[in-house]
Amino acid sequence: MTDSDPIVAQVERWLQDVVVGLNLCPFARKPLRAGQIRFVVSEAAGDKCNEVLLEELLQEFQVLDRCDEQEVETTLLILPTQLRDFLEYNFFLDDAEWLLKRQGYEGTYQIASFHPHYQFADTEPEDPENLTNRSPYPILHILREASMERGLKNYPDPESIPHNNIVRVESLSDDEKRALFPYLFASQR
Repeated sequence: MTDSDPIVAQVERWLQDVVVGLNLCPFARKPLRAGQIRFVVSEAAGDKCNEVLLEELLQEFQVLDRCDEQEVETTLLILPTQLRDFLEYNFFLDDAEWLLKRQGYEGTYQIASFHPHYQFADTEPEDPENLTNRSPYPILHILREASMERGLKNYPDPESIPHNNIVRVESLSDDEKRALFPYLFASQR
């Protein structure tokens, strides 16, 4: 796995402008500024794509095991060519969770999901709340559970985060949406 600068740059911009800029995750600013986010571009391709993705995911669990959280707080495994279909991506998340449990990482790490076509259950594809999890590429975000627990413990009202995020993205104008999510509007030009 190697970094591919344009892909990583696009994801970093999304993190800066959307995730941190809109304060969708109040815990993202610190590791982003401190350079504690590991960006990895998947090289999985072909018939064995899902198997390779699982191997890459396991490797990233192991990297986090070896690294102090002050060095690497979290990992974004970016999938630039794989699982572009959200339904296929969603099915793969079951495999990723299975791997997490099978390898004994349940309670140590959790996987957050982001996708260009992210759609929450019981929503329509164009519902604004889906924007909270829409990213330039499919992404598997590996979080340290201990860090999340500390952050949630120190946050005044963690239960309000999802609602606040929905209110924030619903308040965006069409121009703001185009500026923040250009990859969603590229085919409409």
